Amino acid sequence: MPKRRATSTEPLRPEHSVSRTSAHGQSHARFEIRPAYVDDSGALAELSSQLGYPSTRAQLRRRLAKILANPAHAVFIAEAHPRSGDFPLAGWVHAYVERTLESEPTVEIGGLVVEESRRGFGVGRLLMERAERWARRTGCPTLTVRSNVLRTGAHAFYQRLGYRLVKNQRVFRKTLDRGI
Repeated sequence: MPKRRATSTEPLRPEHSVSRTSAHGQSHARFEIRPAYVDDSGALAELSSQLGYPSTRAQLRRRLAKILANPAHAVFIAEAHPRSGDFPLAGWVHAYVERTLESEPTVEIGGLVVEESRRGFGVGRLLMERAERWARRTGCPTLTVRSNVLRTGAHAFYQRLGYRLVKNQRVFRKTLDRGI
């Protein structure tokens, strides 16, 4: 079995768990938050597609390996208890330290995805709490989240967690040719 690599020097044991019941009284799986491993790439790719960022397992595995090798990045996943019989990965969050000349370092959320059927059961909150704890350990005084203007549900979610809107902006991108 291949050796798994954690995202940081923090303990490998899960730090959070939650059991939830739906509004209809149906029991849902117990979730644990743990560091991501390269072996999680397939499930992470599947969840990324739900957010509108399709990736193959190989693409995500390559990206994740580079991210996990960088101590300024962390990826945490919410995993359903193995005996639940459900899709085991309930969500993921990627956080990284952003350093710029014009402002103090901040931890930024690179992505947060909760599996569609698990939304509304506290999984996203647990992932964000874990990212916030990691951010505090980095010494950064703030955590920044960027969210597409169309994702109004996500905006409300972040505001419920105490985040406040600080600006609206446009994003510009240019595809570069491979020439020197």
